[in-house]
Amino acid sequence: MCGRMAITLPHEAMVQMFDAAPSNDLPADTANYNVCPTNTLAVVTSQDDTRRLRPMRWGFIPHWYKKPNGGPLLINARSETIADKPAFRDACRNRRCLIACDGFYEWKREADQTPLPYWVTRSDGGPMVFAGIWQDWGQGDDLMSTCAVVTCDTNADMAPVHDRLPVVLEPENWALWLGEKGHGAAPLMKPAEQGVLQLRRVGTAVNSNRASGPELIEPLVVDE
Repeated sequence: MCGRMAITLPHEAMVQMFDAAPSNDLPADTANYNVCPTNTLAVVTSQDDTRRLRPMRWGFIPHWYKKPNGGPLLINARSETIADKPAFRDACRNRRCLIACDGFYEWKREADQTPLPYWVTRSDGGPMVFAGIWQDWGQGDDLMSTCAVVTCDTNADMAPVHDRLPVVLEPENWALWLGEKGHGAAPLMKPAEQGVLQLRRVGTAVNSNRASGPELIEPLVVDE
């Protein structure tokens, strides 16, 4: 799964990377090492083969919610059921997006122990791009765009820590996921190849959603 991430890429870097036009209401262009659910992200969508970098709330809101917190907070969508779940099936077919970050945090949970946080990045040092889905919710002054990260089964790199993994897309698959190359995006919802990701233990400061700063991703030095 994905419940926290870090985003330090400037908007201009995302605009160039995705060849997207920026909206004028993007979130503050500052590095955030502890992006949490309900935070606003800069997300890439495509319509008529024109890409936009636009703001979205991380936390997908189904159309039947009477208020933003009218049901469970949907930050992830499972690839195995996304095409059938009423909350996600229309977005899966018609409203897919790209969510770029530096990396994400995952916690290894063992009985009677404090969860141990890991920082997960691409092993090649490049930005990580997740498959996402999005939906507008509300109307008038309450109108907001919302998104969720698509997740899949784990791979060999992540398996020692967690049994779920965000769907990580390679650049050659961005257009297909966005619907610019027609249908056939379902096969993209699979684990990253072994070796694409790297993990390292970090300190428990990130366990607090109020923590911030680049120190959160510093490797944990464990005394032998």
